[in-house]
Amino acid sequence: MAEPLILHIETATDICSVSLSENDQLLSLAESGPERSHATLLSTYIRRVCDESGKEFKQLDAISVSKGPGSYTGLRIGVSTAKGLAYALEIPLLATGTLDHMAYGARNHPGIRRLMDEYTDLLLCPMIDARRMEVYSALYTPGGRMTGKVSAVIVERDSYSQTLEKYHVCFFGNGAEKCRNVLDHPHAHFMDGIHPSAAHMVIPGLNRYRERQFEDVAYFEPYYLKEFVATRPRKKI
Repeated sequence: MAEPLILHIETATDICSVSLSENDQLLSLAESGPERSHATLLSTYIRRVCDESGKEFKQLDAISVSKGPGSYTGLRIGVSTAKGLAYALEIPLLATGTLDHMAYGARNHPGIRRLMDEYTDLLLCPMIDARRMEVYSALYTPGGRMTGKVSAVIVERDSYSQTLEKYHVCFFGNGAEKCRNVLDHPHAHFMDGIHPSAAHMVIPGLNRYRERQFEDVAYFEPYYLKEFVATRPRKKI
C-alpha cells in the first residue's frame, strides 16, 4: 500500500491545530494558543502545513478530523471545513475521537511515562471542559484501550471515587485543572500541558485509513455528546 498523505484538523477545544502526515510520519504542524479564533486561523494553517511540506492539495489521500466531544462551535467549524475539502478533492473523510487521540498522545508525555513506570495500575483520563464543573471524559489504559464510555461528568468529590479506590488515575486536558482541588485522593494525579493536537491524530487517522473506516461526507456530524444550548446575553440596564 502506498504511503498516504493525510491532512488532520483538530478544533474541538480553544486550540486550533492542523497537521500533515505521510504514512506514520508527521511532516508539519501549525497550532494556536487558546485564542478561540478557529474561523480565522483554520484555512491559514491548512495552507501553511502544505506549503511547509512542499505538498499540494491534489496530492492528499484523505482528510482526518477530530469528531468530538468538545466545543459546539469549534467542532462545527472543523467538521464543515474537513467535509468541504474531502468533497471538493473527492478523497475519503476520516474521523477520530478527541479523547481517543488525547489519550494516545499523552503516552509520550515525560510526566505520564514516569507515572506509567511507577504505577502498574495506572489509568489515563483526558478531560475536556464542558462549562462550570462539568467535563467530557473517558478512562483509558496506558495502551490506549478505552474502559467504559465517553461521558459528561459533573465533577464532585466522589465522582471517580470507585475508580480511584482500585487504580491510580492521571487526569489531564483543559477540564482537569478545575477538578484538581475537588478530586482530593492520593491516587489522583494531574498533568499539565496536554491538550488536543493534530499531531496526536497521525496514527489513529492512519489506522482508520488502512482499515477503510471512511465517513459519509454528506451525512457525517460531529459527536457533540450533549445538545447545544444557546446562552442569551444579559440585558443592559
